[in-house]
Amino acid sequence: METYYAHPTAIVDEGARVGEGTRVWHFSHVSAGAEIGERCSLGQNVYVAPNVSIGRGVKIQNNVSVYEGVVLEDYVFCGPSMVFTNVRTPRSAFPRNTSADYRPTVVKRGASIGANATVVCGVTIGESAFVAAGAVVNRDVPAYAMVAGVPARRLGWVCECGLTLAFRDRKAVCAECGRKYERNQETVSKTEEG
Repeated sequence: METYYAHPTAIVDEGARVGEGTRVWHFSHVSAGAEIGERCSLGQNVYVAPNVSIGRGVKIQNNVSVYEGVVLEDYVFCGPSMVFTNVRTPRSAFPRNTSADYRPTVVKRGASIGANATVVCGVTIGESAFVAAGAVVNRDVPAYAMVAGVPARRLGWVCECGLTLAFRDRKAVCAECGRKYERNQETVSKTEEG
């Protein structure tokens, strides 16, 4: 018995593992070998390639392809029409389409990627980081960083809940949820729950 919902136009290949409570919407395709956690939402026209790992509570909006080599940890948000790549030097005349050619991309727990952003393969987006709409991420993004632009540059820091943090003497408290953070050079760590 299936414990997830797939719209009648969606295709979930035999051999795909889809968690309880997950919803796969119109015209989406989940390939054999893909693993999707519980309570996820895959919007219209989402493609999940073989061997992709998607954690619990992930939301993938319309028109997103999650290619082989991409790992989405728990509670990641992928905005509409954002793009993952998986080959650094693609060429039509010189196909690089085997698992050995793919550069791994990891999006850590709670990170958000805005609409129409592009994530170049081989990077890690840190825990609870925030990638602005339209950004092009071509290098690692630290945990809790807010990045924007082409190429993406850090503009500031964000709380786990998504609000901007204001640091004083290397410390910050989220104005909305009360979580506490500490900054050391170019890294931020959470020191206390709100």
